[in-house]
Amino acid sequence: MKSVVIEEPGKLVMQERDIPEPAKGEVRVKVKLAGICGSDSHIYHGKNPFAKYPRVIGHEFFGIIDAVGNGVDASRIGQRVAVDPVVSCGHCYPCSVGRPNVCSELQVIGVHRDGGFSQYACAPEQNAYLVPDSISDEFATTIEPFTIAANILSHLKPTAQDIALVYGAGPMGITVIQALKGVYGVKQIIIVDRIPERLTMAKECGADLAIDNSNLSLVDELQKLGIRPTVIVDGACHPTILQEAITIASPAARIGLMGFSSDPCTITQQGITSKELSIFSSRLNSKRFPMVIEWMAEKKINPAKFITHRFDYTQVIDALEVFEKDQKHCCKILLKF
Repeated sequence: MKSVVIEEPGKLVMQERDIPEPAKGEVRVKVKLAGICGSDSHIYHGKNPFAKYPRVIGHEFFGIIDAVGNGVDASRIGQRVAVDPVVSCGHCYPCSVGRPNVCSELQVIGVHRDGGFSQYACAPEQNAYLVPDSISDEFATTIEPFTIAANILSHLKPTAQDIALVYGAGPMGITVIQALKGVYGVKQIIIVDRIPERLTMAKECGADLAIDNSNLSLVDELQKLGIRPTVIVDGACHPTILQEAITIASPAARIGLMGFSSDPCTITQQGITSKELSIFSSRLNSKRFPMVIEWMAEKKINPAKFITHRFDYTQVIDALEVFEKDQKHCCKILLKF
């Protein structure tokens, strides 16, 4: 089989490998489609602190189960499945309180172990979620990125009366906007970014107000408009954002961080406690696949609005270049295997 392998930072090769045999409790998936994520690019360039090399990248993938290991019911062969990349131990403290996404022994498919940019990939049986026929192959491939939105919003618990502000109109921001609008019914959603084309896409996905903060103070602009967000989601993850979010937030607001920067971040405690703000962080997803599959089946979210490019897997270097360099027009890229 062919696999996309990062042998070391900056070196990507198309490698011929033996088709893997599923271990006990595993299924083997014949991969049909996989999505490119920022973390794949980071691993390629040596900027992911968790990755080990060489590594088959890819943690957003969909396919058909074509073999099972010992202990797995053979009736699963032939099932259409989306694979949750979060592999947890099931017995540590985080796992025991329903937080397997921060398991003490966490492994992520495509980061700590080989992933889905391959013609075949193995995963624990419980990580392979049945996808109903009403969900297309392409849409099924986007289940994983929507689980990232589902995870942070499960912490923030938005309601229809909230005023939501989302930093970053990339894939994370777009999925959050769609869920805020289609699932939670939030009436006012503000998107903040510095790329006009992405702001336009965000409005098409449900944002009510788009603000380009390239040359203006967001604090001053919101004050002028009389807006005090009650839910703020940071999908851009620049170290200056958290303090700004604290400043613009309404009293009793909730702030969610979807990622991280290794650079220092300075915040003022008074701004948090004087408003009694709640600040949540989110990593990966905590078994949110069934939730997102239900959203998709009920058409509460629409992946078609953010799938912008499609490539054959043999063109993965070209696809990564488009993903990294064409931020004006590129959001989600799918690779066909």
